[in-house]
Amino acid sequence: MVNTPRIRYACPSDYSPIISVLDAWWGGRQMSDMLPRLFFTHFQETSFVAELNNSTIGFLVGFLSQSHQEEAYIHFVGIHPDFRNQGIGSTLYRKFFQTAQEFGRSQIKCVTSPVNKSSISYHLHMGFEAEQSEMQEDGVPYHLDYDGIGEHRVLFIKHL
Repeated sequence: MVNTPRIRYACPSDYSPIISVLDAWWGGRQMSDMLPRLFFTHFQETSFVAELNNSTIGFLVGFLSQSHQEEAYIHFVGIHPDFRNQGIGSTLYRKFFQTAQEFGRSQIKCVTSPVNKSSISYHLHMGFEAEQSEMQEDGVPYHLDYDGIGEHRVLFIKHL
């Protein structure tokens, strides 16, 4: 990567530019319903935007669990397709890990769909473990109907 992106906290004004490109970044998949504005309003200290030349090229939305004091959760991550495989996602993840530790958290959790092979591979590469389940696909455990009927998920955990 020739230029290093600037990583900063997310803010409410980031919502519109990100939501306007989100589905395109996912190859036309309908993803924008999964990322309401509230995340950019209420989780600014644990959500980050990567910018290059004043353009958003990536983001990570995360939060600290209110129910489990040892956990932080990554809700959504997106990298502009032209900037993938350049370390931007890893930089955003490391920033979140560091922030979670500063808040006294020792575990990071997140989920992905069992059909999203690149996400599964990426999370395993980043040191996450897939939480065990009786259901498996290609050797990866997933949880049946985790996010509703037919919405199976691989549950990941990373110990800091």
